[in-house]
Amino acid sequence: MNSFFDLHYAEQILPALLRASMYTIFITLIGFAIALVLGLVLAVLRRSPIKPLARTVGFIVEFIRSTPLLIQVYVLFYVLPVYGITMSALTAGTVGIALHYACYTSEVYRAGLNGVARGQWEAACALSLSPWRTYSGVILPQAIRPVIPALGNYLVAMFKDTPVLSAITVVELCSRRRTSVRKRFATLNRSRSRAFSSCSSA
Repeated sequence: MNSFFDLHYAEQILPALLRASMYTIFITLIGFAIALVLGLVLAVLRRSPIKPLARTVGFIVEFIRSTPLLIQVYVLFYVLPVYGITMSALTAGTVGIALHYACYTSEVYRAGLNGVARGQWEAACALSLSPWRTYSGVILPQAIRPVIPALGNYLVAMFKDTPVLSAITVVELCSRRRTSVRKRFATLNRSRSRAFSSCSSA
């Protein structure tokens, strides 16, 4: 049998790969849902007329966007427990990737909000609409539709970034695949070494 394509071995590792893929899909979907909601909140707060609040939110967004995801999940999983905040690897990974991409989606939302014509804001103000009614009924329906493709790009990017979470022991698809390949080639190397030793002794 070809050692590089062992159907029996593929059947053995398939359940483990399927379980790992479920983790990957779960982290991506839950993380992206959080990122969509939190990103919108950050975008709205960044437009706040309260300048200290807007600047603080802007600093947080730029700081998180400027630091690697790997460092952020390390802090959540390894540093926060020092201060009494403990999370499981799956929770820390999901929260970390959600916060990271919330800052990116907030910039997408901000671009959409800035793209709404000034007259729409002025009309809502002239009608004495509350901020909630202004955003929910007038601004957001116009702002979100053009940015849906960009949000979809970040969904794909988040899916591709889930292997980073293996650094904090999250067993997602790529880490499971690496482990399986490593074990497989270790077995093949041992088998070849024994075969070579047998030939040499003969």
